[in-house]
Amino acid sequence: MTGGFQSRSIAAVILAGCVAMAALAAAQQSAAGQQKMEQRITQEVRHQLVMLPQLSIFDNLAYKVDGGTVTLLGQVRTAVLKGDAENAVKGVEGVEHVDNQIQILPVGPNDDRIRRDVARAIFNDSRLFQYAIQSVPPIHIIVNRGHVSLEGVVANQGDKDAAGLRANGVPGVFSVQNNLQVEKSQER
Repeated sequence: MTGGFQSRSIAAVILAGCVAMAALAAAQQSAAGQQKMEQRITQEVRHQLVMLPQLSIFDNLAYKVDGGTVTLLGQVRTAVLKGDAENAVKGVEGVEHVDNQIQILPVGPNDDRIRRDVARAIFNDSRLFQYAIQSVPPIHIIVNRGHVSLEGVVANQGDKDAAGLRANGVPGVFSVQNNLQVEKSQER
């Protein structure tokens, strides 16, 4: 009698182990599927945002993807662009919710002048001109009440430093926050 009970106990332990392993495998598959979905959503959201016709070098759009939720971040000059960004992202397959935290920059003639002057200073520099002629210029100039933020990506640290120096040299600029990311390390 004890032999039958013992073999049933062993069979129950083995069965429980198999069920646990199957559940673990299913969870891993689900996590991999979730990650693949987030990667697809991330790529599509980026595409939708860079295709917005009103987006310029004076706007900065960023985002985070968490499952089916997309959080929009950054700064734009108009409420229309903020709304268009949200509407474009809502249309992406798999997006269930959009949290629009995009800041609308204050309107002012001095900030407009600073935007133009910083753009001229940066893109007229022979070292940085290459960034001006790209279809989607990777350097974005954000001006908020005289404070300048440089956002985007440049090829090397020298270009990042040059852009920061050029922006700092513009009259009327109170401060410059150089948030440019370096694409790759400079080769020596």
